[in-house]
Amino acid sequence: MFNHIRLFIKDERGVTAIEYGLIAGIIAVAIVAAVTALGANLTATFAYIGGMLPH
Repeated sequence: MFNHIRLFIKDERGVTAIEYGLIAGIIAVAIVAAVTALGANLTATFAYIGGMLPH
């Protein structure tokens, strides 16, 4: 019984999957932040261009 518990504690396969999950989550947050900032800049740019056009 103790041998099974010891093997379970030493098993690191799940740790790698968790690390990859955390990295993917961080990348997703960075992409969302970049797209949000880009969207705000594009909105401002098109509003400026629209204001410069004659009505």
